[in-house]
Amino acid sequence: MGRLFIETVNDNSGEGGGGRKIFKCKWCKVEFASYYDIFSKDFRGRFGRAYLFRKVVNISLGPNEERSLASGLHTVRDIYCTSCQQILGWKYEKAVEESQKFKEGMFILEKERMLKEGW
Repeated sequence: MGRLFIETVNDNSGEGGGGRKIFKCKWCKVEFASYYDIFSKDFRGRFGRAYLFRKVVNISLGPNEERSLASGLHTVRDIYCTSCQQILGWKYEKAVEESQKFKEGMFILEKERMLKEGW
């Protein structure tokens, strides 16, 4: 079995920042996203509230799937923690409706499956 390489989240807090604001896996505590990469907090996932992120790290992706979501038909891939393999959310690969194209390449992370650090 190979070695697991974990990437550290760059939180972009700047020089005057008051500490790192990051999200971690609820189960194994591996970092995967920065507060500063949140695009929107107004989303719903399988387990309740979810955030839309521009960038995440330390994830693996499942196969492409067509899903009919609240905002229409999308091609998505489930997101798994690289360390513990728990499902964290999904990545938008393609949106059918023109008004939803902004989501392509972004990530939904379930609030229920994350821990906050640095707040």
